[in-house]
Amino acid sequence: MSRDLAVVLFSAVLATLNPSLLAATMMLLLLPNPKRLMLGYLLGAYTSSIVSGLIIVYSVHGSSLVKNTNNLLSPTGDIAVGAVALAGAFILATERDASLRRRREQRKAAKTSARPTKDPWGERMLERGSAGITFTVGAAMSFPGVSYVNALDHIAHLNPPTVTLLLLIVYFCVMQQILLELALLASLVTPERTRGMIVRVKAWFAVHGRQLAAYGLSGLGLLLAARGALSY
Repeated sequence: MSRDLAVVLFSAVLATLNPSLLAATMMLLLLPNPKRLMLGYLLGAYTSSIVSGLIIVYSVHGSSLVKNTNNLLSPTGDIAVGAVALAGAFILATERDASLRRRREQRKAAKTSARPTKDPWGERMLERGSAGITFTVGAAMSFPGVSYVNALDHIAHLNPPTVTLLLLIVYFCVMQQILLELALLASLVTPERTRGMIVRVKAWFAVHGRQLAAYGLSGLGLLLAARGALSY
């Protein structure tokens, strides 16, 4: 298996650790007609992420700008990004950002006491309970993030056939929404047990989320650093 393919597969797994999607899944399960709403969200997410992924790959792959950028940044760029990921993992694992988080919480508490806090836009829209709205929210929240853009870059490096390229993009997009997909599947079989399970999963992520993020960043950082070093 090539290093580019390994980065794509690992980035897709890392993308499953999405706190925003977990919060959206939790909210959708507690609303009336959750299956219809989750399906609307998924369709919007698939449409946005797959279309944008294809546009990015086909618009930049083979262009002179990308070739010049790759010549400048690779393998040095891979090592640099890997070092940043490892630094982030170190900060998370050693709680070096504790003072920063305390200051944020203090500022948030001060703002909350000064004026009522509004829920995020996505949560307010989901609460309206329309499949059309959840489609729009899913599309808006699924534009390419850092891990997806990184995966798309490595997919372009692979220069695969069209069918393989499409399968890789679909694979990433499906993995990216795995929490909601599993919740939808479970809600079709055991809806009441699924709601309780989501509450427990959310509590588990609240306790272990930083540790998981540290492991994920460590793996991605080592993979990119090794890829860069072996490319010299």
